[in-house]
Order: sequence, then C-alpha cells, then structure tokens
Amino acid sequence: MSAINKIAANSPSRQNPSELEQNIAQALFDLETNTADLKVALRPLQIVSAREIEVGHGKKAIVIFVPVPSLQGFHRVQQRLTRELEKKFSDRHVLILASRRILPRPKRSARSRNTQKQKRPRSRTLTAVHDAILADLTYPVEIVGKRIRTKEDGSKTLKVILDEKERGGVDYRLDTYSEVYRRLTGRNVNFEFPQTGNAEF
Repeated sequence: MSAINKIAANSPSRQNPSELEQNIAQALFDLETNTADLKVALRPLQIVSAREIEVGHGKKAIVIFVPVPSLQGFHRVQQRLTRELEKKFSDRHVLILASRRILPRPKRSARSRNTQKQKRPRSRTLTAVHDAILADLTYPVEIVGKRIRTKEDGSKTLKVILDEKERGGVDYRLDTYSEVYRRLTGRNVNFEFPQTGNAEF
C-alpha cells in the first residue's frame, strides 16, 4: 500500500493531487506505518482534499477535508493526530472538516416540484452545512451558545460561545477558526468563552 491510497478513490484529488495533499497523504501513511497505537485507527481513514488558508499575521492553516462517514473515525484520534501533523507542518494549525455538499433550494414552480426526484435532505441545506462546519472546526470543544449581532450598517456577525472548560486548549486557535470559517462560508464569526459574572454574552 502506498501513500496515495490515503486519498479517497472517488476524490478528484486522487488522480492529480496537489503537493500539499501528497504531503498530508504521506504524513498519514507514515504515522499509520510507524506509530503502533495509531495504526489500527488510521488504517481505514482517507482524506478527500486539503487546502492551505491564510489566517493573518503571516500565518497559515491547513484544512483537511475528509469523507463524512470517516469523520467519526478521525474524531477518535483527532487530538493526537492534529498534534503529530502540526509537528510535521510547523507554524500551521491543522483542522479536520467533513467534505459536505450544499444542494440549492428547490424552485417554487410547479414544474420543478414535479421533476424533483427527491426532497432535499436537511443535512444538505446551507444552514446545516454551515453549522456542521462550526462543529467540525471547534471539535472536541462544545459549542454552548450562539448569537447573531447586527451592526448599524446591516452587516451581521455570528458570535459562537465555547465551553469554558476547554479554554486553555484552544484559546490560541480562535483567530484561525474565525478566518477559516469566513473563507469557507463568506460569513463573519467571533469565537468567545462565556463572560464571568452576570455580564451579557
């Protein structure tokens, strides 16, 4: 088995992977081959694609897209895997997201309703996919609340409140989360922790 097998067979990247995707596939293959306690967990796992995103201050993040059915498997080893990959790709945060498709909203005309083969699943709606991206970005930290703040100019910013217990582990990654979410969805988001005392958050 070679490193290219760590890229899913139905992924467009399988035939023509970028240099980054080749490097990630090789890193996963090396970890699977050389790390005894990760071997069993990593063997069935594959990626779909990967991209590098500028997150400001000259820093970059690597976003690895994985098949939705494999996400649970990645979650089981995510903290260890992220640490190992960040050692290899130094100065870059590594984020693992499921590769999801958004289906367009069906048209209201009778003709389009009649030709529509099946109802659009909730999981393929824009809202569901954007919510899932938030959950993937912050995993394993739990999202405990959301607020939408509308400014006077009409622009909206989503505030996401994270579980206070995990502050120490992710505080330094919040700017990366915000920028990656904005680049993937076009929406502004601020990640915060609950305010202490009775201040409003």
